[in-house]
This record gives sequence, C-alpha cells and structure tokens, in this order.
Amino acid sequence: MGTNMKRIIINADDFGYSRAVNWGIIDAHAEGLLTSTTLMTNMPAAEHAFMLGHAHENLGIGVHLTLTCGRPLLDTHHTLVDADGNFKKNSQYQGKFHIDPDELYREWKAQIEKFLGSGLTPTHLDSHHHVNNLAPVLPVFKRLAREYRLPVRNNFEAAGLEFTTTDFFQYEPDILIADNEKILTTFGEAETVEIMCHPAYIDKPLLGGSTYVMPRLEELDALTDARIIKKITDDARIQLITYSDLGKGV
Repeated sequence: MGTNMKRIIINADDFGYSRAVNWGIIDAHAEGLLTSTTLMTNMPAAEHAFMLGHAHENLGIGVHLTLTCGRPLLDTHHTLVDADGNFKKNSQYQGKFHIDPDELYREWKAQIEKFLGSGLTPTHLDSHHHVNNLAPVLPVFKRLAREYRLPVRNNFEAAGLEFTTTDFFQYEPDILIADNEKILTTFGEAETVEIMCHPAYIDKPLLGGSTYVMPRLEELDALTDARIIKKITDDARIQLITYSDLGKGV
C-alpha cells in the first residue's frame, strides 16, 4: 500500500440517543459518506437503533459506552448516579471525583452485553464525552476492550500500542469540507483515520438533553452533500472503511 492512500472511517457518535438522531445517522450512511457509528445501549431509542442496525448491514456499529447521559442499565450504583438515579453530568467529572471502578465495570459490561443481546456484532468501543480518557476510567475501558477483543477509538495515549485502532483520530468533522489536498496533509503519514461526527435531525429529547444540537444538522448536511460525496469518492487516494476493516489489506 502506498503511503498516500488514506483508509478513513467516518463514525457518528450517539446512535440510540433519540429517534431523530438515529434517522440522521442512517441517512448520513445510506445517502452519504458515513461508514460507522457507536450505539448508546442505555438510551430510550436504543431498541430503535438495533432495528435500524439490522436493516443496514454495511454500517459498522460499535458500542458508545455511556457514563454521563441518561440512566444506567443497572440500578445498584452509588458512585455513578445522582439522587434521581440518573448518570451524573459530564461537568461532575471535571475536577476531583470518585467512582467505584467495579460499579463502572459492571455497568459498562451490561451495556456491551445488551448490544450483543440485540444480535448485532460490535465493531469497536468508544465512549460518550470521551470519559474513557479519565484516569480512574481508562483501566476499566482497557479491561473491557481486552475482554471482548474489540478495537478502540484512538483518543488516549498508547492506544495503538495495546489495541487495534486507527493511526489518527480527527475530532473535527469540518475537515471533510476542505479540499482533498488539505485533508491528506492534515492526516500526514497516517494510513488509517477516524473522523468523529454527530449527524442528526432534531427532536424534543435531543433539544432537551444535549448541549450540542444545531451543529448536528450542519454535519448531516455536509455528509450528504452531493459535491462533497463526489469529491471524496472520486479520489483514488481515499478509501472509506469501518473498524471491521482495520488489520485487513486494501
């Protein structure tokens, strides 16, 4: 493989968040450039996402491990939840905090097992709000990735040394709007890249629950834009893949 070839995964976070998010992700895949997504198995629209996943076999689907949104699957936690039994907010993990790693392990294992129970095969693991990066959380994340032998998102140091992952992780999906030379320069020598995105339509659960709403429409628009699709798919130096393709030849 020439060093100029970029194998790119375009992954949508938050599958399962709400029906409007689910439909946005499906349209970004079926009508656009999206190749991959990660599913929040604890959220109200998870069953809807499982159903859509079975209907779209070419969409790579991983598990979006969740600690800061919605309710946990298990109701035995003390350190992961607020007084109402909901997961604590992301802001509570900014300073000093305590979580019981055994509680987190059991919860995240339940989230993975619920995914497996849907009959879908997970392609990889990542986490909502990148909480897998937090010092007390990362060992649990790594333990589960090893236990289930799954690739991971390359958003923590030494990810590539321990796990199957991409050479490069791109936080900003706006890169797709740039001309292809800029895209290729940005990714440098990396042969495999994940571009993270959050395409969605908007419904009441998303409006009421997320601080990141309107940009999702812009991302969906870009991913399904005919000119951008042509620009990417016509370039022989770019191949769109899923996490299932990592480790395989071109």
